[in-house]
Amino acid sequence: MAVFAENRKAYFDYEIIDTVETGIELFGFEVKSVRQGGARLAGSYVKVLGGELFLVGSNVSPYQSGNTPKDYDPERMRKLLVTKKEMAEFERKNKSDRLTLVPLKLYSVGRRIKCEIGLVRGKKKYDKRESIKKRDTEREIRRTLKN
Repeated sequence: MAVFAENRKAYFDYEIIDTVETGIELFGFEVKSVRQGGARLAGSYVKVLGGELFLVGSNVSPYQSGNTPKDYDPERMRKLLVTKKEMAEFERKNKSDRLTLVPLKLYSVGRRIKCEIGLVRGKKKYDKRESIKKRDTEREIRRTLKN
């Protein structure tokens, strides 16, 4: 499993409650670009429209700028493929618990590209400070054990 893009900021800004693996609808040249590392998930989110999930705000740069269509939009909405059961669960949790759907990473499973999305809740400022403190202490422990 190769990870092509990761939304590191999401792990810091949000408390991740649940994760789900989804498929993603891409053009052929977008698949090549993602495999070469041309995808960015920073600042993107998942939107529910008409009973379907869409990835909004992600950027997939063109694979070869000369061969891409003239009207290609690198930040277009991309459809995420989930089952009806998962979709109903997301809609229920999204409305009742005031949670958000955020893409966490793009990776490959076999020949297919998958998107892991997370059901998240925003962290407060003091939670973020706790995360920073915890990360620093772990780093110090690793340094002392290394020496």
